[in-house]
Amino acid sequence: MAKMHSRKRGSSRSRPPKIAKMPEWYDISKEELDKLIMKLHDSGVPPSRIGLTLRDQYGVPSVRLVYGKNLSSFLEGKGMLSEIPEDLSNLMKRAMHLRKHLKNNKKDLHNKRSLHLNENKIRRLVKYYRNSGRLSKGWEYKPETAEIAIT
Repeated sequence: MAKMHSRKRGSSRSRPPKIAKMPEWYDISKEELDKLIMKLHDSGVPPSRIGLTLRDQYGVPSVRLVYGKNLSSFLEGKGMLSEIPEDLSNLMKRAMHLRKHLKNNKKDLHNKRSLHLNENKIRRLVKYYRNSGRLSKGWEYKPETAEIAIT
């Protein structure tokens, strides 16, 4: 599939192998894994980083195999998932930095285009999350209030 904002082809991704059951070398209990996830979440680590940390430092092959659901669903069940999804907040941070850059460099046309493309991605994601129920129906992206919403 081609990328949306360029005429280049998309890149293929590596995917983890499909495993149906927990490997025999895995020895962390659910309670210990709960404590690890809560500790990482309380220290301000986003869910994508939590998954990488669990995989790389603690040898957890898959949170889905332990709990039967993914990490975001687990955090949502505990009531610890943030109001704004992680991918949307990352795009909003990027738009905020681009706006700050463009305030000082008004003639930077490349980054002006990058800001337009980034804000279009934000609007598409907001539409998706509103329709799926993750964001409230009245939620709207406004560049002026994005900094308040992120922090």
